[in-house]
Amino acid sequence: MSVVLRTEALCKSFGGFAANRDVELKLERGARHALIGPNGAGKSTLIHLLSGGLSPTSGDVFLGEERVTCLSQHERVRRGLARTFQINTLFPALTVLESVVLAICGRKGLTEVWWKVVARQSEEIAEARELLEILHLHEEGSVLVRELAYGKQRLVEIALALAMRPRVLLLDEPAAGIPAHASSELFQVIAGLPRDVSILLIEHDMNLVFRFADQVTVLANGSVLAQGSPQTIALDPRVRDVYLGEGEHD
Repeated sequence: MSVVLRTEALCKSFGGFAANRDVELKLERGARHALIGPNGAGKSTLIHLLSGGLSPTSGDVFLGEERVTCLSQHERVRRGLARTFQINTLFPALTVLESVVLAICGRKGLTEVWWKVVARQSEEIAEARELLEILHLHEEGSVLVRELAYGKQRLVEIALALAMRPRVLLLDEPAAGIPAHASSELFQVIAGLPRDVSILLIEHDMNLVFRFADQVTVLANGSVLAQGSPQTIALDPRVRDVYLGEGEHD
């Protein structure tokens, strides 16, 4: 399988604090890859480095064969790297369909006129409806985003990211704040996304991680502690000591 996203000796320090140290990560095409670790391990910092929200102290980020270390978030999105956040960033006064149409128009450079001629944007509306179908949101298309349950709002955020037609989708705790029954449904939808989108996600619920991921990377103290299949990670005594064992005592 080809590698769609990778890092080389990626480091990020804040003063004397090393948030990430020599991180080597590879995301293969079509992968469902989970990034786990205890609080303070450097997971969100790494996602920010990958997406361009932060600049590394040293090391590099590659999207495919292209070095994107110095590119802005906007430029990385244009090259096929999209992300969501722990706290969603939506358009609460728009309907679900309008929100996704706006994102598609943004990708096409039509944001200056989309609201004036939205009824004429038949191609963009059709694409938005197709995305809502994939994410099981087709019945909520005419509902205002602010009126949706929080779990559905997280799906809308994923729809906005997918509207950018990414090759790589970074999900930062997509189930955060969602009840257990709803998070399971959310992950079923995420797992059903087309395999031409490679996914790297941060998640604390190990049951969800082991059901969803085909590869897992464990961070501890800013460095990669272990990488491998969910089965390999579950049996690794270092992981149990540093992370999984910690969860058993919460």
